[in-house]
Amino acid sequence: MSSKATIYSFLFLGLAVTALLIVAPVVYAVSLSFYQMDSFVGAPKWAGLDNYARMLSQWVFWRALINGFIYSLGTIVFQVVLGIGFALVLNQVFPGRNIVRGLSILPYLLPTVVVVLTFKWMVDGSIGVLTTMMSALGLPQVQWFESPGAAMASVILVSVWMWTPFVTTTFLAALQTVPSSLYEAAKVDGTNAVQRFFHITLPMLKPILTVIVLLRAVWMFNKFDVIWLLTQGGPVGATEHLAILSYKQAFGQFDIGGGAAVATISFAILSLVVFIYFRLFPLDTE
Repeated sequence: MSSKATIYSFLFLGLAVTALLIVAPVVYAVSLSFYQMDSFVGAPKWAGLDNYARMLSQWVFWRALINGFIYSLGTIVFQVVLGIGFALVLNQVFPGRNIVRGLSILPYLLPTVVVVLTFKWMVDGSIGVLTTMMSALGLPQVQWFESPGAAMASVILVSVWMWTPFVTTTFLAALQTVPSSLYEAAKVDGTNAVQRFFHITLPMLKPILTVIVLLRAVWMFNKFDVIWLLTQGGPVGATEHLAILSYKQAFGQFDIGGGAAVATISFAILSLVVFIYFRLFPLDTE
């Protein structure tokens, strides 16, 4: 087999797998949104755009959309800021640096259910470590999952703790590509650390920063497991975003068409955001 035939074979195989595992499920999910179904085995009835009109007319949809933006924005800001900060520290030379670098990735390696159950135990109202420490310091007890604001803060906190190591590792790899001669020349010119960060480090990190923000936005907007395991969208829908709403509609209320419509709208919103994002922040291909 010639090299060109081998290349086309692998290309065809990749496209086939993509079509089977990604394109086909997406098309099927979108098609479900145009039908009224009581279950996945029930007889579908054509509904046209009724599912979209019904979901868009409900306040729970717009509340879920707002919650999704709040959750995504909160997690992205903290992950990027902390990720850059930790990367700058880990890029310095100090004893045991390699060990610290290895330990910094640990939260990213832990299963989500382990992290969530550990956090729930730490904030338990009677035996939680954080609860006991706050009581010892005379601080008021926080109702982590009963208060809407505290519940949103909890899911953001856990998500930031889990995913910041990924952002840190990415920025650390990017920092290692910045020529040290740039910093040495800047020091000769009398610049301080803050000036070097904003005029050298940050511009050099811009390409990877653009990609990281986009990836984190897409992943966080669709994040399901952390929120579901922590709050299941509660209390009273305070942490319910579109992914949770879609799941509850389809598998909780057996409204397959409504759940598929919410998922399709979420997909359309993300596609539009990605398009606008690349128009505002085009990747430098030079």
